[in-house]
Amino acid sequence: MVGMSQRNRPPSPPPAEPVRRVEAGPWAIELLPGSAYATRYVARQSAIGFAFDSQRGVHAIGSDRVQPFLALPNGLAFVPIGCDVLSESPSGGEYLRVIRTDGLPLRGDHAFNNRIDPQATALAQRIRSALLRTSVDDDWEAWALALAERAESGSIPSTAHSGSITGSRMRLLDEFIEDGLDGPLGVQAMAQVLGLSEGYFIRAFKHATGKSPHSYLIDRRLARARALMRDATLPLTQIALTCGFNSQAHMATAFKQRLGVSPAQLRRDSSSR
Repeated sequence: MVGMSQRNRPPSPPPAEPVRRVEAGPWAIELLPGSAYATRYVARQSAIGFAFDSQRGVHAIGSDRVQPFLALPNGLAFVPIGCDVLSESPSGGEYLRVIRTDGLPLRGDHAFNNRIDPQATALAQRIRSALLRTSVDDDWEAWALALAERAESGSIPSTAHSGSITGSRMRLLDEFIEDGLDGPLGVQAMAQVLGLSEGYFIRAFKHATGKSPHSYLIDRRLARARALMRDATLPLTQIALTCGFNSQAHMATAFKQRLGVSPAQLRRDSSSR
């Protein structure tokens, strides 16, 4: 067999963003980048998770039954001490993990995921922004405690899609967005690909994920831009257009509004780690 020449070999994908971690009092706070993973462990500490992106794979949480999963964007999760965890995903998604490190368990003895909680979403976004800014002066311990209180609240866990945003429809929507991110996607086109009216789609999507379809689309554009920025040879102007932004300035505005950091700042910080 003729070996593949260096010239014809496909380029290696750029490395994922680094794991960002802060320790504050009895808490360890980590922002995990969107990348493939496979893990199995028994939880030695209580852990709270928050999925910023939709994510699919297989898992077995507190059970020996391995089954497919689809994590919703904005989904809050909880793993108690002693829980046996297996989880694998071919692509992963950006994920916030908050762990109690002093051995004290958090209230609750049942694992859950996909809980949509607006207060938890606001907290997770604030924590992510601070981690991306590499800030050291923020109130990490208070934020971790507040997020733990949301996970410990009496809300009924949501482990399935509500209404018409089923797992298969979410997968179809993700594929449609991924294929068209470099163009002018809109909510009407997103609704049509699922066979729903625009108004019904907006309501169903917001109910299932806690965010509007337009907001989700912007988040997907930002996620792709962050992945492309790991290739230091790509100019920001080209990245902006590839991800469907009107200009580099438009992309920079979205970065500042949603992530609290500019693309140039994030690229410099990631390359230095």
